[in-house]
Amino acid sequence: MTVAPPEVGAALLAHAEPPEEVLAALASTSDGLADDEARRRLAQVGPNRLPEAPRPNVVLRFLGHFDDVLIYILLAAAVLKAILGDWVDFTVILVVAVANAVVGFVQEGRADKALAGIATMLSLEADARRDGEWRSVPADDLVPGDVVRVRSGDRVPADVRLLDSTTLQVEEAALTGESVPAVKEVAAVGADAGVGDRSSMLFSGTIVTAGRGTGVVVATGPATQIGRIQELVAGVDHLDTPLTRQLARLGKQLSLLILLMAGAMLVIGRVIHSFALDELVSAAIGFAVAAVPEGLPALVTVTLALGVQQMARRNAITRKLTAVEGLGSVTTICSDKTGTLTRNEMTARTVVTAHGRYDVDGLGYEPVGAVRVQGSAQRQDAVPGDGAPGDSTDAPLDLARHGDLADLVVAGQLCNDARVVRTDGRWGIVGQPTEAAIVVLALKVGLTADATRLAVVPFESSTKFSATLDELADGTRFVHVLGAPDRLLERCTTQRTQAGPAPLDAARWHAAIDELGAQGLRVLAAARRPAPGEDALAADDVGSRLEFLGLVGIVDPPRPEAVAAIADCHRAGIKVKMITGDHPGTALAIARELGIVDVGEARGDDEVEVLTGAELEAMTNEQLRRRVRGVDVFARTSPEHKIRIVRALQSHREVVAMTGDGVNDAPALTRADIGIAMGIKGTEATKEAADIVLADDNFATIERAVEEGRRIYDNIRKSVAFLLPTNGAQSLVILVAVLLGLSLPLSPVQILWINLVTAVTLSLALAGEPAEPDIMTRRPRSPDEHVVSARSLALVLFASVVIGGATLAVYLLERHRLGAADAHAQTVAVAMLAFAQLAYLFSCRFLGSTSLTWRVLVGNRLVWIAAGALVVLQLVFTYAPFMNDWFDSAPIEPRDWGITIVGAVVVFLLVEGAKAVTRRVMRP
Repeated sequence: MTVAPPEVGAALLAHAEPPEEVLAALASTSDGLADDEARRRLAQVGPNRLPEAPRPNVVLRFLGHFDDVLIYILLAAAVLKAILGDWVDFTVILVVAVANAVVGFVQEGRADKALAGIATMLSLEADARRDGEWRSVPADDLVPGDVVRVRSGDRVPADVRLLDSTTLQVEEAALTGESVPAVKEVAAVGADAGVGDRSSMLFSGTIVTAGRGTGVVVATGPATQIGRIQELVAGVDHLDTPLTRQLARLGKQLSLLILLMAGAMLVIGRVIHSFALDELVSAAIGFAVAAVPEGLPALVTVTLALGVQQMARRNAITRKLTAVEGLGSVTTICSDKTGTLTRNEMTARTVVTAHGRYDVDGLGYEPVGAVRVQGSAQRQDAVPGDGAPGDSTDAPLDLARHGDLADLVVAGQLCNDARVVRTDGRWGIVGQPTEAAIVVLALKVGLTADATRLAVVPFESSTKFSATLDELADGTRFVHVLGAPDRLLERCTTQRTQAGPAPLDAARWHAAIDELGAQGLRVLAAARRPAPGEDALAADDVGSRLEFLGLVGIVDPPRPEAVAAIADCHRAGIKVKMITGDHPGTALAIARELGIVDVGEARGDDEVEVLTGAELEAMTNEQLRRRVRGVDVFARTSPEHKIRIVRALQSHREVVAMTGDGVNDAPALTRADIGIAMGIKGTEATKEAADIVLADDNFATIERAVEEGRRIYDNIRKSVAFLLPTNGAQSLVILVAVLLGLSLPLSPVQILWINLVTAVTLSLALAGEPAEPDIMTRRPRSPDEHVVSARSLALVLFASVVIGGATLAVYLLERHRLGAADAHAQTVAVAMLAFAQLAYLFSCRFLGSTSLTWRVLVGNRLVWIAAGALVVLQLVFTYAPFMNDWFDSAPIEPRDWGITIVGAVVVFLLVEGAKAVTRRVMRP
């Protein structure tokens, strides 16, 4: 009988059924499949691999950069020039359009490799039982019904229902967000259990960290959990950033205005002034070329590219160009916990013995930090015997007076297989993270146990403890036990005190366990018993008359810099929400430490809301939409939940940034307005799905990147406000000339020249403007806020009239001066446009305040570099013979230069006067 995964998945929840029923549903046995049957199933269900990521066509990607209504107008003008046989103008216009497309293609041409990144997580080989024998087979050949086995260090090759297991633990952080390995066992779990709670299942792509197990394959390829995540990534529609949407809207508005004005100009020129058809077409083309800000795409692209370089210096690597600006408009940051807000390094934080409590300094696996006495003998929450005479609060630890701590640490160190290593200057571990936390604690205390291990009882999920039989340096033998506190308390009759063994006060120890758990700490307990003359140890030999040594509270600690960064985000009006696969209590405790949840809120701790994945499952999208803004912590979430949360926030017009490091975060990163991945601990799938990668895995880098994004957006607004009057002035000059029946003051190619020369030089200077002093105390801007504000629009219109008027006046002056040729007058008009734009540039440096200050001359050296480049290019335009041939320019006299400079100063003063008026009567 051949069974396909979709049929199995529809009929059976493997994690919730006994192994025998799963095998029966898959028409398999514990001896696995026969080779012939495996081949038949493989032909039916396909290989156990994920579909390859689609490869975008390079030609179509390049042509996509012409998909802009303003570029359409420019290309139409080029076609008309070709029809009229004006090949020089045709070539220049076409080169401009192609140059813009090349810039966009180079900057944004990297194809999305998120799906390929996920595929790299899959296993290559698997141990499968075929024809009753164990053999190594390609992981691609696995099918539902195959029986496979895994051991420590293996990557799980498919989704597997366990048949048997021995001390099996699996690292699932990339899939579930859990900071410690998941303990696996054969027993079925509830049908409604989330992925992180399915202890009877192994998932494709996860890594076995301890133990061994055997199971039956229940899903392969796209049907696995990791395959479903890939499908989510592929199906998520990525949103445009606010700037992209605003520029698209601006382009449509400008194109409509240009077409209407060009049509009106054609009618007036033909009806009133009886222009010839070819003259009218040339005038219309000139008007369209003048009005189209073809330098705008290049301007925005280069400004963003410069921002990419600046952000890279701040450890934020930008993969998608528009994400630079998008960060500046973020209103909500949804962050994964493990490895993002925390270090993903389990750390002992609190030790409780019958004699006292101790705080442990330091973070992560680096064995640096002191162990200090916590509190005094009067602490109300102390366990029996708490406090040591002569110890003051936070006093440095005198280990000789604290044998209780020494005995606990020795027991934890001996009943332990983890070790701490240093590689390339970074501290790491080999073994279980929680056990490693005890090893690091021992190093901080300065204890190195000198003992010989005689026997060991490995950790079992059924017993929830491990035990060792050790012979100490003095020849005494002890059984040391490390494990879950409740299980050890059941086996203890005494507790270790300064005076020796005393009766166990179980109620007080349970209170201490609850207290540590409420702080989000994972709690381990240690116990011992003397073992004179014993040479072997089995689980039944551990006994039930142990001496309880104490508790160790362990946490995946928050990053200190993340606390400050979250506070900065709150000051900037940006909300931070934690979305994690961890347990609600742990998530809430970490959120309090980070400042995500305000403990001092009037609603009180009991009313601080945490939504779990199970609660999300029970909600409709509308119910989630109503509650999502009031919840700051989401726990036990799946990839689907994260996408729903992001979408619910976006339905409130929030601009959402999502951070993460595991493959389970990839779909939400793709859906979010800005996806941010961790560069060090992040999976390749997450990095490829993200817009921005943090090279230092530091949440604080996000805050700095937001500041940089706001600065870049400010500079884009300044650049757009600067660039548009160039087109406005030129189009007004052409329009007025046609309305008055004059010859064209500027030819289409001369208009293109001035557009390009100012866009490439002057407008780029504003990309280097420093951040405004109040940039991180402003509220996030509205997604509906236009890139050109009402005040900026008024300034653009006024500057267009002033610059256009100065250009037309200079042209008419030179045209009517005795002996002045038309090429000469046009060249002076081009110079007037260029220097008027230079004067206007200084006004645009401070759009919200006056530029009549010495500060306008300093603070941005790019302004002077651009001014110098403009002067050089204008000299080439005016005096180089080949430019005279291409652009119909002509050499001009010093008197003409003087007129243009004086005109530029007048333009500057008039614009400053207009800025003063708009500041008084209009909002920014």
